[in-house]
Amino acid sequence: MPRESWATDEATRKKMLGNRSRDTKPELRVRSLLHKRGMRYRVNQRPLSEVRRTADIVFRKVRIAVFIDGCFWHGCPDHFKQPGTNSEYWRDKVDGNRRRDRETDALLVKGGWQVLRFWEHEDPGDVARMVERLVRPISGQLSGEPHRLDDKSP
Repeated sequence: MPRESWATDEATRKKMLGNRSRDTKPELRVRSLLHKRGMRYRVNQRPLSEVRRTADIVFRKVRIAVFIDGCFWHGCPDHFKQPGTNSEYWRDKVDGNRRRDRETDALLVKGGWQVLRFWEHEDPGDVARMVERLVRPISGQLSGEPHRLDDKSP
């Protein structure tokens, strides 16, 4: 194990390195449902070429970027549990991810994009319905605020 590794042991290091940054099970399930609904999209792309941030699902024509955030990595209020080992490192890491998510949302909204964020634990069918509901009306009457499935906004 590298001397400066964040992992407490080799098994933990291997487990964490095995986590996927794209094509996760929740993403694949949502993408499959969207595809079955006849929706076409780009995967793992930068909505704004000048901003080094990629969205999980991108609808270019209607300028909608979809993110499916992992509960651990993005600090889900319902499921995130602070690790007991190396806790300062993980607190800083997850807090940094949250800050980056907020910054990404702001940059995309400023660039004219609609941002949709969902948690990995949310029902893929519900997520696909919400995305479809917001993507289908190409009329451009979408607000610029980021959405979560539990939002009451349309």
